[in-house]
Amino acid sequence: MKPTTRLFLSGIAAGCTALLISCASTQTTTQNRESMLVASGFKVITPKTATQKQKLQNLPAGKVTMIKKGKKTYYIFPDPAHNQAYVGGPKQYEDYQQLRTEKKLAREDLQDAEMYQDATMEWSLWEGGEGVWGPMGGPAPQPF
Repeated sequence: MKPTTRLFLSGIAAGCTALLISCASTQTTTQNRESMLVASGFKVITPKTATQKQKLQNLPAGKVTMIKKGKKTYYIFPDPAHNQAYVGGPKQYEDYQQLRTEKKLAREDLQDAEMYQDATMEWSLWEGGEGVWGPMGGPAPQPF
């Protein structure tokens, strides 16, 4: 197979993979967030009355909302699809934010590693690689 054809097909495969990942990312993001909330100490509650269910439906989807009740502060993440909510206090919310930061940094490290891996692949397709350009991109050394 010609190098340009292989490069073209690799690009198409990468594009298809990115499309599939983006389609699944919304569901995965919600599941990851729920897992992090539980790991941070949030409790899963199920509304029992019609009023509670209505309040759950009125919360912004996909976001943690701060609610003050009396002198207490609660953080609530609604999951109306499963008729439940994740509820925590300031300590749990702080732990959740810390966990999100750690996961984000880990994800960025993984993306960086994948980027550098991609950058080192397929150098042989570039007109013979080091044989043509020589080390460090300079001209190839000429034999005596």
